[in-house]
Amino acid sequence: MSDTIQTSMPSKNNTLVPIAIIAGLFFIFGFVTWINGALIPFMKTINELTEAQSYLVASASYISFVVMALPASYIINKVGYKKGMSLGLIVMGLGALVFIPAAEARTYWMFLTGIFIQGAGMTLLQTASNPYITILGPIESAAKRIAIMGIANKVAGALGSLIFGALLLSGIDKIKEQFEGVSDSEKSELLNVMADSVVTPYVVMAVILFILGVLIRKAPLPHVEPEPIEALKSGETAKTSIFQFPHLWLGVLALFVYVGAEVIAGDTIISYGIALDLPVSQAKFFTLFTLMAMVATYALGVFLIPKYISQAFALRASAILGIILTFCIIFSTGFTSVLFVAALGIANALVWPAVWPLTLKGLGKFTKTASALLIMAISGGAIIPPLYGSIVDTSKSKLIAQGVSDVTASADAATNGYWILLPCYIIILYYAFWGHKLGLKTSK
Repeated sequence: MSDTIQTSMPSKNNTLVPIAIIAGLFFIFGFVTWINGALIPFMKTINELTEAQSYLVASASYISFVVMALPASYIINKVGYKKGMSLGLIVMGLGALVFIPAAEARTYWMFLTGIFIQGAGMTLLQTASNPYITILGPIESAAKRIAIMGIANKVAGALGSLIFGALLLSGIDKIKEQFEGVSDSEKSELLNVMADSVVTPYVVMAVILFILGVLIRKAPLPHVEPEPIEALKSGETAKTSIFQFPHLWLGVLALFVYVGAEVIAGDTIISYGIALDLPVSQAKFFTLFTLMAMVATYALGVFLIPKYISQAFALRASAILGIILTFCIIFSTGFTSVLFVAALGIANALVWPAVWPLTLKGLGKFTKTASALLIMAISGGAIIPPLYGSIVDTSKSKLIAQGVSDVTASADAATNGYWILLPCYIIILYYAFWGHKLGLKTSK
């Protein structure tokens, strides 16, 4: 009996176990990805960084998707989805081990190297798992399956932000207070002790990743293949290049700006709360708010798609809500503004599940290459958050030069940074209404 699942005629019995296994993988890289929300203020403190420099934590993770996506696609074409997933887990484990010498030296570029290596492992994992779950069943219900993956991903992210927030940020206010009135050598010693707190959790993480990397090789994951490119009409020629699919390239752009918006919503919210002069003991939980908003919306998507709403409709509603919430963040203050940032989780949740199937539709043999391009779009998380940080730094400098107090300048500047979300959601809105249809034949 063949172990190939025909995507046009899926069987729930055949797909239930693979879906559960892939959900476990989404849980893993969700955990690793979303601890950045705690790492950013932690790294800012121990390495004495500016806002823009601190967001290089996100950049180091997400830029690896640009560097590694096409090599990852090549590797997966050679070894298959399962071995690619296994290799990705092992590479992530190696990246975790780099945190040991980085903490000992308290050197920022070494931390960034470890984060980059983990990102390379996640690139392999995502390049294999995202197209796999997309084509594991009918393309019309792919967003539903990806939404299930999103629940696993964001629940893990919530746990990661809670655990690492407690491990890395507890007592950070007291340590900052101790900096006042101490010598440079005493301050350096305090920072060294603080840096060492990352060693144990990252050693544990590495061990778990190595074990899972071995176990996934024996997992019962069947072989899947994408549906063929739609039949040609009389007089048409077969498409021979990935550049002949305009809806794919617009999908890559939409995913690029979406990931940037998602990372901003999750990774800036703790720093934003601190900038608004809210205590760290409260702010360390703010990423959890964003992730729980996403989990609730994912669950709603599992129920609604495709029975009640289409993938395209979900994408349109998400983009419109993102635009509305961006204005709400900018024109509100205090904890209310933080809640609007967290509510971006509602706007963001169904974008990824909707863009993948809309973009991969009709690509046939180009699916793996297209998947690599979509994975490269995750680099939006490397580029857009530092732009947010730059806007914050520039705005703060201008406000202080105008005589505004440091506390007020920090709060206003952090709020101004969220203007960068507006063009992101406008691009997603265009793709939701028109972009995903370009170049595809419409059935009558």
